[in-house]
Formats: sequence, C-alpha cells, structure tokens
Amino acid sequence: METIEQVLVALRRIIRATDIHSSHLAKTTGMTAPQILLLRALRERPDTSVSGLSEQISLSHATVTTMINRLEKRGLVARKKSTRDKRVVHVSLTSAGATLVEKAPVPLQNRFTDQFQKLDGWEQSMILASLQRIASMMDAQQLDASPVLDIGELDRQPPGSPDEE
Repeated sequence: METIEQVLVALRRIIRATDIHSSHLAKTTGMTAPQILLLRALRERPDTSVSGLSEQISLSHATVTTMINRLEKRGLVARKKSTRDKRVVHVSLTSAGATLVEKAPVPLQNRFTDQFQKLDGWEQSMILASLQRIASMMDAQQLDASPVLDIGELDRQPPGSPDEE
C-alpha cells in the first residue's frame, strides 16, 4: 500500500473511532461527548458560572448555554443567579446529573490524553506538527474546533434523545 493510502486509512480510522465512540455514548447515556465533558467539569467544580464552564471546557459561551438549556430540560443541571451579581448565572449538577456522569463511559479524548502524555516531548511535538500540517492541507485550519473528540455540532442532541429537535 502506498504511503498516501496508508495516511488516508489512518485518517479514516481516527474518524471512525470518533464516530463509534460518539454512537456508544448516545446509546448508553443519551448524551454527546461535549455534554458529558460539561457534566464532568461541573462535578470537578460545582456551582460554576457559565463563563467559567466555557473556559474550563474550551467551548464558546453560546455553545455552553445551549448545552445547559438541554441538560436543564432533562433535569441534569440546575441554574441559579449569583447572590452577589445578578448578571452571573451559576450551574450545578442535580443528583440525576451526578448519577449519569458517574455511570458514563470515559470520553475518548481522556484515553487519548493519557496515552499522549506518556510520549516523549519530541514525539508529542512531531504528532502536533503533523496534525497541524494535515489540517492545513485539508484547508481546515480556519475551522472552529475545540479539544473534544466528537462528531458533528458540539451542541447537538444525539439521535433518539428525549428532546431531539
């Protein structure tokens, strides 16, 4: 097999692994990877502001707000206005949200991160440079992206979820 074919196969495997994991999450939890990431962030830092969550999980404020709306409808998170500044909204896990996040599979990027951090610094740099070059070759360097291994829009509902629009 030619080198170009090997590269394309490797890229396809990465896409498929992400797709399979996203489908598994949807089937087992009814959640997307970004939603689980948000719930895990709330477990680590309870009663966090929307802006704080946005920074913590590297997603836009608008995306986080949309996700919180959906999670609140499902009874997984609760919002309350700050007592000090009424413009600030704090979000916390409900008991249902805490239960769901405990049972949820480990996000794909957590497994990747664990393996990546075991590599030597030079190897990490080599992988980063290669992936940045590939993104550039695909004219994808300008696309908005966050450090979440998931398919599709970050604030979407998984297929078959209770409040799918």
